[in-house]
Amino acid sequence: MEREKLNYVLFEQQKEFIDNKDFVEREQTKKVLSLLKIKLPIIITGLRRAGKSTLLKLIKREIKLKEEEYLYINFNDERLIDFSVEDFQKIIDFVTEQEYNQKSLLFIDEIQEVKKWEKWVDRIKDKHPIIITGSNSKLLSKEISTILTGRSMSLGLYPFSFREFLDAKKIDIEDVHINLKKQAVLRKYFSQYMDLGGIPKAVVDNDKRIIKEIYENIIYRDIIKKFNKNLEKNIKEASLYLLSNVSKELSIRVFSRVIGIPNLGTAKSILNAFDSAFLFFFVNKYDFSIRKQIQNPKKVYCIDTGFISNVGFRFSEDSGKLLENLVFIELKRMDKEIYYFSEKVECDFLIKEGIKIKKAIQVCYEMNEKNKEREINGLMTALDKFNLNNGLILTNSQEEELYINKKKIKVMPVWKWLLSLGEV
Repeated sequence: MEREKLNYVLFEQQKEFIDNKDFVEREQTKKVLSLLKIKLPIIITGLRRAGKSTLLKLIKREIKLKEEEYLYINFNDERLIDFSVEDFQKIIDFVTEQEYNQKSLLFIDEIQEVKKWEKWVDRIKDKHPIIITGSNSKLLSKEISTILTGRSMSLGLYPFSFREFLDAKKIDIEDVHINLKKQAVLRKYFSQYMDLGGIPKAVVDNDKRIIKEIYENIIYRDIIKKFNKNLEKNIKEASLYLLSNVSKELSIRVFSRVIGIPNLGTAKSILNAFDSAFLFFFVNKYDFSIRKQIQNPKKVYCIDTGFISNVGFRFSEDSGKLLENLVFIELKRMDKEIYYFSEKVECDFLIKEGIKIKKAIQVCYEMNEKNKEREINGLMTALDKFNLNNGLILTNSQEEELYINKKKIKVMPVWKWLLSLGEV
């Protein structure tokens, strides 16, 4: 890439990065700031349009960087389409020539668009603090960690949490636990959150059309382009099938047959592509045998309930699926290691810490005469198997405490659990 053209784009990107808008504060900002003190490259990964670029602006604003103290590079810019690994040195030359601080913080957006970027980062990581964002889970791969000689810090950015959603809507949650009127307001907004989801621009603009637009963008740019064009129809059908089956066990053979791809290897590659793009997650059934964990069916969840509600097919039982999906994403946001439990009965989530299962969580929209025994039995079986004394059942609105066989079961609404930062 010509030096003059690159310099022009860098100048323009610095102007675009100076943004005086009021942004919704992100919960990950403080974590990134704390990681900066460790003086290692920070890799932030997440779905396209989940707010990674805005997070960089929030970080810049929080530490009050002057213009000569940082450089922003966005590789998702079509003007950098000819950029190659040989051009990385020109960025450092630009820093020197424009009299930037020689320890300037480098904000590098959507780095996955450039091949062999990790070798450049490894070379300069001791000279500049670096924050990298990307929309591909391969940024967290062992290969990259090896190239960076194990010296990098990683974290994920998800769509808005319920707290961030309320912040975007200017809803105050102070004293919510004792203010019944406020609780009624929050229940209304929680229903909106389940339906609209947490994609930042869709929430701020209150426009569901944005959800479909972003979903299509992800499907084409992060999934379809990796495969033969002849598979476009199959991949679209695959995405709709997954959206319609969140919280359910996924059989690769059934999936392969439904989407019309008889080759199981190709079907698995499509699922891996969805996973790499952070669009869908696949959860293992817990087993003491790692081999059986791999062989058993996985459960599927989506990154955001807005996609389920506004892109997939809606059914009457969706409320329970949406609620379970919402809990799963919050557990991911909390960086938990998650499994599901299934023997004669089922428990939705097991949380593993170290080598032990530490928590068991059941999710149902409403406990009633038809399902109460089943939901409690599933949770109690998990508690007994893993020698746990406390369990959690998350519902849409019910709240109580149960004591069964000397074990305590807390029943609480999901919206309250979310605002308590997840009592897990």
